[in-house]
Amino acid sequence: MTKELLRYFRQKQKDHASETLFDTQCPFCSVQCAMQLIEERVVGRNRYKVVPKDNPTSNGRLCIKGLHAHQHALHTERLQFPLLKRNGRFVRVSWEEALSFIQVNFKNIQKEFGNDAIGVYGGGSLTNEEAYLLGKFARVALKTKYIDYNGRYCMSAAAAAMNATFGLDRGLTNKLSEIPHARCIILAGTNIAECQPTIMPYFHQAKKNGTFFIVIDPRETATCGLADLHIKIKPGTDAAFVNGMLKVIFAEGYVDEQFVKERTEGYDELKKHIEQIQLDEMAEMTGIAPEVIQFAARQYATAPTGMIFTARGVEQQTNGYMTVRNFLNLALVTGKIGKIGCGYGAITGQGNGQGGREHGQKADQLPGYRSIENPEHRKYIASVWGVPEEELPRKGVSAYEMMQKIDEGEIKGLFVMGSNPVVSSPNARFVKRALKKLQCLVVVDLFLSETAELADLVLPTSSYLEDEGTMTNLEGRVTWRPASRKRPGEVKHDWEILCEIARVLGKGDYFRFSSAEEIFHELRVASRGGLADYYGITYERLRNERVYWPCPSPDHPGTARLFEQSFAHPDGKARLAVVDNEYQKEQTTEQYPIYVTTGRVLSHYLSGTQTRRSPALASRQIEAFMEIHPNTAKKYKIENNALVKLETKRGAAVVRSKYSYKIREDTVFVPFHWSGKQNINQITDDALDPHCKMPGFKICAARISSIVDLEKN
Repeated sequence: MTKELLRYFRQKQKDHASETLFDTQCPFCSVQCAMQLIEERVVGRNRYKVVPKDNPTSNGRLCIKGLHAHQHALHTERLQFPLLKRNGRFVRVSWEEALSFIQVNFKNIQKEFGNDAIGVYGGGSLTNEEAYLLGKFARVALKTKYIDYNGRYCMSAAAAAMNATFGLDRGLTNKLSEIPHARCIILAGTNIAECQPTIMPYFHQAKKNGTFFIVIDPRETATCGLADLHIKIKPGTDAAFVNGMLKVIFAEGYVDEQFVKERTEGYDELKKHIEQIQLDEMAEMTGIAPEVIQFAARQYATAPTGMIFTARGVEQQTNGYMTVRNFLNLALVTGKIGKIGCGYGAITGQGNGQGGREHGQKADQLPGYRSIENPEHRKYIASVWGVPEEELPRKGVSAYEMMQKIDEGEIKGLFVMGSNPVVSSPNARFVKRALKKLQCLVVVDLFLSETAELADLVLPTSSYLEDEGTMTNLEGRVTWRPASRKRPGEVKHDWEILCEIARVLGKGDYFRFSSAEEIFHELRVASRGGLADYYGITYERLRNERVYWPCPSPDHPGTARLFEQSFAHPDGKARLAVVDNEYQKEQTTEQYPIYVTTGRVLSHYLSGTQTRRSPALASRQIEAFMEIHPNTAKKYKIENNALVKLETKRGAAVVRSKYSYKIREDTVFVPFHWSGKQNINQITDDALDPHCKMPGFKICAARISSIVDLEKN
């Protein structure tokens, strides 16, 4: 080919190429990294490239999930039309038919069984606007008390503990940028390197500054690379370990007496409790030597500044609430809160796990983090919504308890938006059986998820590239997510779907919104004066900055660091708590001798509904696995890379073994992103924390066996 012809064809390619830019945010974790999707059309086909955009949280970083998020949004399996199940098969129907189906079925159920016979199940990835509207939809359009969301399985232990201790729950009490100023950092049950990798540079900078890191985890995760001291703790004994640290702090005079006296309540009771504790007993419970507990306590207590971070590893336990309260005790008695480089952080999991629980998706909450049982709170929200206060429902039950209500026949219909409880719930086989009992199940999703497959009606919703709205990240920063890509087929936004259903149910006057921004205006008013006050935040501000809540007025800068002068209880003081040394409800036995714990891997997210449809992410981790110590594997005759059956009292799962010297010999680890036989939540414990109703995901007693050996028998 001559140079002239080559130039000609290159020019023709250039003439036919077009480029479209889409500014957005990553739809996955709670960091909410900003990015831009470049869609280039070249000679009849599209090519895509993702580039990070600068932002004050992750400073222009993206992880592999963000770089490939568009692949699920553009996937050929995206739902584009309403699907109604007829004779056991889904058929395409119009939106009019779909809405009519909901109208007839929901009204008939409520007419026969009462308003509370319909339940609503939300998700922690909905925008603030849609989370707010879902709560309003449940209480105004359906008038049901039964609403909760999958964030119950994520943040409930830490949220309840922070509310009880501080009077306020926000993921981080400080800015992420303060992490390098902490001279000692405790990371308990959190694998930031794989779950929120774009904030790891803050911790790396702290390491360079000489920060001492204490990492508490039964596994040696990627995050343990930071550790100066790795506490490979026996699963479920984190609260006892902290009691051991407190014993040392009290005995050796490391308590900040002035801070405790001026800013806390309950010190005398806690001191009396700690005096009765024996360090040797804590060592025996936790599997950690007394001198190691002493060393950890001294490092944290004597550091001039310090921060504590927890996540699902310590929170997804049947005593997760009290465990977090003990970590908060640790921060309070040493005075390490409300100052630069001193604070607590619950590393939020889902993209909008923070905002999703602030404005009404939880069973007991109204917008602005108000209580649905508080008369003044009810009166205020009723006035905003224009309904009589007495018509607002009372408190419902938690997410898993809703599944139990379905099984018992109290809930006859369920509306699911942005969640996949068949994969994400504990004792998942029970959940699946319960959902099959429903008279009417309506699911709103991007894909025909494992839950949607059980539905009577599935409604197609928009992706992060198409759905504008606000999110609240792990710091408590409210962010605006632009979205300008055209929706495929007949897809609607979540908020549009809610408004249209409300209309056919005769409640359209309460849902007259034409944009996400209009909904946010009402959310601002609804949150005004509440603990999570967004009133001073507007779209105009958010297009130029990310604003921390509480932000009570448009001229308020937002509150980056909490509790500098006082806590959020009426008397301004934090509450210390006595935390007993209790074993988990589920313990290993001769029949079930191994602890199973669960968690994430870098390339996947939650139930995998989205990431398993991204070829670039799915290829990195194509199946689940069981991380097992070689000595344990030898004991149970488990070969490396062999198929293994895990069994508990609730069911069984099949995964592939993976040898690792980085895990305790009494524990195995399995990620939870897969469905079918690989769904580890088929065996996880459905016992609930009595305070926050968090299931005991992280600790269940199991037996393991080789599939090959089973086949031989």
